[in-house]
Amino acid sequence: MRRKRAEKKQRNPDFKYNDILVGRFINSLMYDGKKTKAAHILYDAFGIIEEKTKGNPLDIFRQAVNNTSPSVEVRSRRVGGSNYQVPVEVRPDRRTSLSIKWLLTYTRARNEKSMAARLANELMAASVGEGSSVKKKEDVHRMAEANKAFAHFKW
Repeated sequence: MRRKRAEKKQRNPDFKYNDILVGRFINSLMYDGKKTKAAHILYDAFGIIEEKTKGNPLDIFRQAVNNTSPSVEVRSRRVGGSNYQVPVEVRPDRRTSLSIKWLLTYTRARNEKSMAARLANELMAASVGEGSSVKKKEDVHRMAEANKAFAHFKW
């Protein structure tokens, strides 16, 4: 190895709940540097969740992220002129990144009126193991299961 490894950047928590995961989610939700707007959308979604479920929105949020976090994924590996989809275990940091990315992708694809309502409904669905983002995780797991025969090509 020629160079030293890059140091992990210290992530900032959000200002309302003082939670690093919520801070990461706000940063992913943000467009064009409008962090305050992204935070308002998430906090409005939390308000909707609290109203509908009468539970702690932070617990539901964490449950949704856990339910959409993949444990294995497939990566392309070129061996002897052909490409194989090799199942690989997902690092914890990437696991949450993928989870957040999928939650936001499928939130934006929903057709409720406001972004806060879409986000609230996607988070509530994901927290009970339903919704498009959970389906995406299951598809990724199914793909890894189908390509288990190529696991020995791991690098």
